[in-house]
Amino acid sequence: MKLICDHMLGSLAKWLRILGFDTLYPDMTTNDDQVLDIAKAQKRLLITRDKELLIRGKKIQLDVLGIQTTDLDKQLAQVLTRIPVDRIQVLTRCTLCNTPLISVEKKSTKTYVPPKVFESRDQFWYCSVCNKYYWMGTHYENMIEKINKLSNKNIQ
Repeated sequence: MKLICDHMLGSLAKWLRILGFDTLYPDMTTNDDQVLDIAKAQKRLLITRDKELLIRGKKIQLDVLGIQTTDLDKQLAQVLTRIPVDRIQVLTRCTLCNTPLISVEKKSTKTYVPPKVFESRDQFWYCSVCNKYYWMGTHYENMIEKINKLSNKNIQ
């Protein structure tokens, strides 16, 4: 499932990427007309807190999900009632740019990650767009705990 979040849902977009969803989050120069065009052209579920954008999306027969809260956990729970999490996809996208991550050999990360991380971790992933490395540290464990709580599923 491909998604696009409006300008009011940046934190939600980041978490949807963590969950493995292909999630666009347009920059502030992208107007509502462009958001609608992207959603339609790419067949993306439009997730919005903007009532006017929600109405406009429905008028042009887009798949839309209206979010009524500013609470991130409630936003995620609302999305997850509509879209199931595929545990294989969790943590496979860059949280900054949405690019799929590439698994890289540990030895290639030595000069790019903190020494303690290099010594204590064996698996690393890389975003070729942001030039950012990822690994399963305590941040990962906290994210999995939050995902399990929200989705009522045990993701390993």
